Amino acid sequence: MPIISLFFGIVIRMYFDDHPPPHFHATYQGFEAFVAIETGEIVAGTLPKKAARIVRQWALDHQAELVANWQRGISLMPMEMIPGADLDD
Repeated sequence: MPIISLFFGIVIRMYFDDHPPPHFHATYQGFEAFVAIETGEIVAGTLPKKAARIVRQWALDHQAELVANWQRGISLMPMEMIPGADLDD
């Protein structure tokens, strides 16, 4: 599963040809969550509250890039790295 972003120790991954709804996986210090691209909400799993807030805001700020990577994944094309929340203004 390709890593598409890394920030504050949070690793964001996306599977190729994954099942709907469009989502990504976030891991942080032994926690793992399945996060909906559309809303940034955790659909399954858990993250500590602060990490969950950072991931949600990052997902909303980078929604277009996440959707584009989701489409690349469906087509089995290479995914692109997305800047982390530590690089956002």
